[in-house]
Amino acid sequence: MSSTMYIGVDLGGTNVRAALVDDAGHIHHIVKRESKALESSEIIIENLIDCITSIPNYQSAKGIGLGVPGPVDVKAGCMFMATNIPALTMFPLKEVLEKRLSIPVFLDNDANVAGLAEALVGAGKDKDVVYYVTQSTGIGGALIVNGQIVSGRVGHAGEIGNLIIDPHRASINHLNDGAVENEASGTALVRKAQTFIDPTITSARELFLLSETNEVAKRIVETMAYDLGVMFSYIAHIVDPDAFIIGGGVSKSSEYYLELMKQAYASKVHKPLANTPFLKAQLDEPGLVGAAMLPKSQGVI
Repeated sequence: MSSTMYIGVDLGGTNVRAALVDDAGHIHHIVKRESKALESSEIIIENLIDCITSIPNYQSAKGIGLGVPGPVDVKAGCMFMATNIPALTMFPLKEVLEKRLSIPVFLDNDANVAGLAEALVGAGKDKDVVYYVTQSTGIGGALIVNGQIVSGRVGHAGEIGNLIIDPHRASINHLNDGAVENEASGTALVRKAQTFIDPTITSARELFLLSETNEVAKRIVETMAYDLGVMFSYIAHIVDPDAFIIGGGVSKSSEYYLELMKQAYASKVHKPLANTPFLKAQLDEPGLVGAAMLPKSQGVI
């Protein structure tokens, strides 16, 4: 039996990538372009369409899904806020692309589509309620219930980076004082490492390696593990998922903090929640695959 094919698009501030993906999440072809993110909406759209139509046999796709940076009005098919691609703020992306390509189009936040990919064809496959967390430059999240993303009224469902894990921490930027993104993201870890250890440190990985021999680095990692445990406890008391899935660049070093984080989490939740599984993300291209899964999740088969 032949597979149903979809197109997944990962639209970022630097590059746009489009891929032909089957319903099992296998990528068959990828096309990459510069995203022209600071150009006019007309130039961005023409570039995006060129990227999609350069895929061999793109017309065979039953639907197109886009993963985009920032919150999305999934019903209207536009981005509420497009900081990295300003001309697309409130631009009718779904409507314009459907008119030009004659294929159903869906879009959602890039963290949401990565979570959808892991829920449908990755670590969370066959689970009813999955909560995906990406720990990278920032901290993002996605709630997937019965194979569908819960986006919320204004596209902010799952945006956990602003959760306060300690209101007495320093004020960093536009986020709340003590927001978990300012305390446990890759950016936060580098900031702390540069401030308290060595201003030449440029990555969280360097900090993790240092934590094996340096007491200050070790304390920074331990504090981060505790902070993440607190964050996960907040989510668990509201969602009670079948599993948490952890992805993002920082999580590739999770052997340095995962057990500490799970201990902190277990200490903060009701006892039946303490054994919630924490799974590592499995997919190499969750953004592209998850975008392609958007039409499937909406019943386009």
